[in-house]
Amino acid sequence: MAVNLTAPVHLYPVKGVRLGVAEAAIKKPGRNDLLVIELAAGSKVAGVFTQNAFAAAPVQLCRTRLTGAVSIHALLVNAGNANAATGETGLHDARALTAVLAHAMGCAAEAVLPFSTGVIGQRLPVERMAAALPHALAGLHADGWQEAARAIMTTDTVPKGSSRRVLTSEGEISVTGIAKGVGMLCPDMATLLAFIGTDARLTPEAVRQCLHTATAVSFNCVTVDGDTSTNDSAVLFATGQIGTQNIGPTHPDYPSIAAAVTEVCVELAQAVVRDGEGATRFVTLKVIHALDVKEARQVAYAVAHSPLVKTALFAGDANWGRLVMAVGKAGVPGLTPGDVSLALEGVKVLERGEPHPSYREEMGTAVLAKPEYTITIDLHRGDAAATIWTCDLSYDYVKINAEYRT
Repeated sequence: MAVNLTAPVHLYPVKGVRLGVAEAAIKKPGRNDLLVIELAAGSKVAGVFTQNAFAAAPVQLCRTRLTGAVSIHALLVNAGNANAATGETGLHDARALTAVLAHAMGCAAEAVLPFSTGVIGQRLPVERMAAALPHALAGLHADGWQEAARAIMTTDTVPKGSSRRVLTSEGEISVTGIAKGVGMLCPDMATLLAFIGTDARLTPEAVRQCLHTATAVSFNCVTVDGDTSTNDSAVLFATGQIGTQNIGPTHPDYPSIAAAVTEVCVELAQAVVRDGEGATRFVTLKVIHALDVKEARQVAYAVAHSPLVKTALFAGDANWGRLVMAVGKAGVPGLTPGDVSLALEGVKVLERGEPHPSYREEMGTAVLAKPEYTITIDLHRGDAAATIWTCDLSYDYVKINAEYRT
């Protein structure tokens, strides 16, 4: 059960974007698992991708096609099969499917970006997927974001979407995004599949900058289990359907548009953690007064990735010794116990390496019994800080992943 997360009530259409879904029975029958996103001619597209050495076939193709001369016209997304660790066969299958879609849409194959999520090491059911594409194309419509969010789900329990509208000098623009990802989730770019669209008339440079700025404070600040997926991808597309002026990074309207994109990405990033596999707690980890951001993140992830910490969070056990253990193992040069203070949702537990005199066990237990809370670690070493979001490690996480292929 997701932690304080419900399905999005309304997602604004983005002018120049149509979405259609279909059932291809990729892993199991009885659900839509194929998504086509059509983009208006001239749309500007940017992406960030996994740093895993076993980057999936679709990731490899996306990287190549986004640096090519052909404008992107469509995205093809499937759930249930990652098309990763499939070698040349996987690349052939991804190319073949994008070629089928491109032929049906009247564009070049290089104008289609493929994305996959699901089981690693298995070949895509190419024939079933190709046969389902006409249904997805027949269903293309501007209000398809909700259906799209459901179609890309794997072990997600709740579809994830977010929307903003911004009034600019060129008119009102929309920013809408969807995402999936609840396990094998740790930043090394963006940590999941996420698709964000806007109808603002952004330049290619603005789209790239906007996406990289947003992912730095959203998708690259979450972790469920410390494992970086082979298929992580986040894409921002700007259709340019609103206004007549190109908006670059120095344009007066850029900051408000970029802020909306960042807000959508943060909401999506938090949603995937709230829906982490088996999650019962949503935890914000703040590391403050570090020497630099790298040091702050190093400590935050040492805590977030500790199985002992995560299981204590699941139990609601205020065993704060596990927290200081994780801080101590982070490998920060010169860090001493006297540098470190710890607080649970404002309850002071440790003050510069000494147990706080006012702390009582029941105070910590009351905090950790909540479905969501903040843990603050003060290093007293500088002015830098970092915030990440994580969840607990429950019985259900083990069950879900033990039975993932059954």
